[in-house]
Order: sequence, then structure tokens, then C-alpha cells
Amino acid sequence: SKSHMVAGFRIGWMVLSGNKEIAKDYIEGLNMLSNMRLCSNVPAQSIVQTALGGTQSVKGYVNETGRVTKQRDFIYERVNSIPGLSVVKPKAAFYCFPKLDVERFNIHDDMQELYLDTVLDIADEPGTYLRTARCLEFMNPEYRELAVKTLAAMEIDGLVVLGGDGSFQGAQRLCELGVPCIGIPATIDNDLGYTEMTLGFDTAVNVCVDAVRSIRATSRSHDRPAVVEVMGRHCGDIALTTAVSTGSEIVVVPEVPWTVEGVADQLRKQLAKGNTRATIVLAEGCYDAMAPFDLYGYLTTHGKPCYEGEPMSAVRFASVMKRMCGMVEARATTIGYTQRGAEPTARDSAFAFEAGNLAVKLLRDGVANQVIGMKNGRVTYMPIDEALSTERHFNRPLFDLVNSL
Repeated sequence: SKSHMVAGFRIGWMVLSGNKEIAKDYIEGLNMLSNMRLCSNVPAQSIVQTALGGTQSVKGYVNETGRVTKQRDFIYERVNSIPGLSVVKPKAAFYCFPKLDVERFNIHDDMQELYLDTVLDIADEPGTYLRTARCLEFMNPEYRELAVKTLAAMEIDGLVVLGGDGSFQGAQRLCELGVPCIGIPATIDNDLGYTEMTLGFDTAVNVCVDAVRSIRATSRSHDRPAVVEVMGRHCGDIALTTAVSTGSEIVVVPEVPWTVEGVADQLRKQLAKGNTRATIVLAEGCYDAMAPFDLYGYLTTHGKPCYEGEPMSAVRFASVMKRMCGMVEARATTIGYTQRGAEPTARDSAFAFEAGNLAVKLLRDGVANQVIGMKNGRVTYMPIDEALSTERHFNRPLFDLVNSL
């Protein structure tokens, strides 16, 4: 907390056990500790004081003879008494972060090998196991050369790169430096032009379909239109496939320019036909293709408070639709990260199985600088250069069909 005297603080204990030579569990524990946050919690602090008999103030905790200071000093002494561990006593803080003797524990790097017991059930688990992220430094040639040296030091003969356009460009640079790479398309947006399908897309769509079906069931009960926002910053495939699969009446995507007034006109036509539970599916990036609209001016002049300069969102869009369509009770739902955290569908799992097998086979046979994809329903591969230069085509006829019914 910024002020111990005002907000109080938390005290936590952690007991760790594991292989001391590798110290994997210990390092994981330190990661957990380093990510904890102190929070202002005066009521909880009062409860602690009451439990102690109500005689010890916050100041009493942190002064030289206070309980927390004594605990801090005790931990400092005990940690330093353990061979191979050391810690510096902080002058003001109450956190102590021990340091490992890398020579004693034989720690040379942070590489984690994959064993049977760690990978056996990965295919059934949601989310991602590797937890990798964008690395802007990799755009610097010096860091790419460092990556090549690191791979050589690890005796890694080939690299399988999972990701989208940016990851494949990184693989392309590594191939130019002599590192054999195979790319597997792994992005829920399905925005790679060379392949019919990317890993994660089918799972994300199924999450959205389940959500929209539940929302439409409620819409039928309450006679309310629904605005549902799904993922897709630059690609509307999730939104379009969701709309087609659920019978949604309107879909808005970043690939097609649109106006707020035009969508309101579509919704009014649905209402005029007696369809009071129409669903509008929005891709999150569709607002970039929206014609200029004075959101602040429109809402504030129609009785809805709004901040000046506030961007369009699913909630705000539903408010606009309500006022443009006779005060119909349009409600908004943003599906959000649930699309990324579901158990993989059978289609995604089967594609992953075939793609992984093919990637290893290609590297084993000396074939590199390729990316794996799906064409005409079959898993295949092509050069990275060709894949990255393949133009992506949005299914405009299907989009027009959804919005014309």
C-alpha cells in the first residue's frame, strides 16, 4: 500500500517443496510472489486488529519492535542460513526476495524441457501452454542473430512456429539466417489468406455460437433485440460464421464499410416484420469501418449521458439502436476472452494433430521454410514466402446473404 498507516497491508506465507537441484518449484513460487499486489483494505485490517485483541495499531505492526518487522527479520535470518540462498534485508519494504546460487543449484538457463507427464494431456486443455507473446526486439537484426546463437547453443536443429502473420514473418527471418522453420497457423481470427482454417478459430466460433443461442433464447422470451460483440480486429470471419450458424439477422465486420443509420434501418425492418428478437453480431474491429458518427452529440440530445470523445462500443451501439428504433430495449453483450479459454473442439484438435505430425515429418526430411495449412479440407503445406503473399478474400456473398434475409 502507498501508506501503511492508512490502508494496512497483507502478510502471506508460502511453503515450497521440490527438486532442489532444478529448483523449478521454488522459481515458480518466486514468480507468484513477485506478481502479488498489496491492496488497500481497511475493513480487513480492522478485523485482524480485533482478532489480536484490538490492542495493536497499524503503527505497531511496522515499527522496530512490531510483529511484521520481527517476522521480516526472522525470515531474513532463516533464508540466509540455508546453503545456496541469500537475501538482502530491505530498508523500508516488508518483502524479501531470496537469490539462488546458480552454481550450487546447477542452473545455467531458464530452458524448460517437455516430458511425457507434462505434455500428455495438453491437447485437452483450454488456453495455451507455451505462454509466448510478441517480441518487438525481434525486429532488430541483432536480436535475431542472438536467437540463432541461442538455438545453436541448445542444439535445436529445427523450429516449429505457432502463430499468425507476425510469427511467420519472424520464422521467415530465421530461415534466412539458416534456421529450419515450419509454421503452423494458430490464431482465432482466421486471417491468413493461404489456409481455409487456423487453429483456434473453430473453438472460438463454437463459444460464440453457444453464447448467441443462449442470448437469442432470452431475446425470444423478452422480445428484445440483442447486440453481440465477438472478436476479430481486422477479420470478420468469427462474426460472420457465428451469424450464419445462429440465424442472426445482421452482421457487421471490418471488411465492409457501414453506417450506424444503415444498421438501424435494417433493425427497423426486422421489427416491422414482427421480429422483435433480432440479433446484431459485431466484430470488435468493425468500428474502424464505420462512417463518422457523432456518438456524444446523438446520445446526449436523446437523454443518454455520454462522455465527449467516448468511442463506439457494443453497449453504446445498443443505446443508439434503442433510440433510433422506437425505444426498443436493445441489450448488448461482449463475449470477450471466453472465446480464447474454451476446450478445443474436435475439428481444432484433429487439425492440430495432423499439423504437428506433418511439421515434424518435414523437418526430419530436411524440408524447411514452409507453413502448414488446410486447402479443400486437407492438411497441406507451402513456402512461407508464398503463404505470406497470398491475399485473403472475405466471403462477401455470404455476408450479403445474411444481411438480406
